[in-house]
Amino acid sequence: MTDDNSPQKQAFAGVRVVELAQWVFVPVAAALLADWGADVIRIEPPEGDPYRGLATQGVGTDRGGPNLSMALANRGKRSIALDVRRAEGLAVLHQLLESADVFITSLRPSALERLGLDADTVRKRYPRLIYARGHGFGARGPDADKPGYDSSAFWARGGVGHVLTPTEREYPISQRGAMGDRNGAMALAFGIATALLERAKTGMGTTVDVSLLATAMWMLSSDLLAALNGGDVAAVTGRGPGVNPLTGTYMTRDRRHIQLMFLQGDRYWPAFARLIGREDLVEDPRFVNMAARRANSAACIEELDGVFAKHTLEEWKHLLAELDAPWAPVQSVHEVVDDPQVAANGYIGEVRLDDGLVYRLPTVPVQLNHEPPALRRAPEHGEHTEAVLLELGYDWERIGSLNEKGVIP
Repeated sequence: MTDDNSPQKQAFAGVRVVELAQWVFVPVAAALLADWGADVIRIEPPEGDPYRGLATQGVGTDRGGPNLSMALANRGKRSIALDVRRAEGLAVLHQLLESADVFITSLRPSALERLGLDADTVRKRYPRLIYARGHGFGARGPDADKPGYDSSAFWARGGVGHVLTPTEREYPISQRGAMGDRNGAMALAFGIATALLERAKTGMGTTVDVSLLATAMWMLSSDLLAALNGGDVAAVTGRGPGVNPLTGTYMTRDRRHIQLMFLQGDRYWPAFARLIGREDLVEDPRFVNMAARRANSAACIEELDGVFAKHTLEEWKHLLAELDAPWAPVQSVHEVVDDPQVAANGYIGEVRLDDGLVYRLPTVPVQLNHEPPALRRAPEHGEHTEAVLLELGYDWERIGSLNEKGVIP
């Protein structure tokens, strides 16, 4: 991992981000900025982000250690516990915004308006500020104020669950944890970086909006292109379409799977057929070219099924390593974690706590100068409340008064 003074660590050095958000989507976007050196001040309510109480998948409060989901979403930030519903708490927030470059929030429009924190009001008061919002369904329209999580706004309404569910299933398949949130966060962080670049040219801030619904649509662009042009968008059934047998999945003798992705089938077919000991297939009129293999896809798949069933996954990995073509084993998540390519590229990083505890987290997929950012721990709830208030010019008497009034815990 890199040290704190490396060039990539300082990419957002000097950028202050004030975050008023909960759960995953928007906090992860701010964490990406923190990875590259931004000073992210995370405002949590006095009772804490409800995500801190997550107890699921063996990574939350039921694990007996750090809430790793919380750690991943909030690494590298500072936390201030503050009740912005009270006038004194809102005043503290505005003091932070006076020196901020970015305000990032997941609050719904109605809540922001009640607090006087809607985009028009805030940007009029702070014209250089980047105002970034993460939504379920977008900033406009009849459902702009509707609550939305990734399972509802991204997976369900965005069409992802439908298009990925085999037709033989009675119910849609469930998504994995926070898939839409983390993909939306990448888009939101990109939007903020774009707005900062624009401000460097114009001197003015702007409003950045990303929704989980739009994130789903972007991920399904290939299907949307078909739908927008009168094409059919069918859910996957069985093994999926067999238009090109060389882009299929095949089962090995030990019931594992190999994914072939020979999009340029004619380029790879002769060498592949010889490699698997079936040179007779090269000149077989049923399979001689892409058009023939498409017309006879069922027969081609049957031939390849028989071939792949002869060897184990490990045997196929050694054999296919001789072929300069796109293919991959279908791996479990545990295998991905231990994949030598993952280790070689630093896709898993370590966080070391002061008490000596070490845990591992996936790093952001973006790397600069061949390295990912160094991972830092997430703050405890309200860990930096007093320190941030002191930076704002509060003395201990005023801090004590805020505590007595319940503005800070």
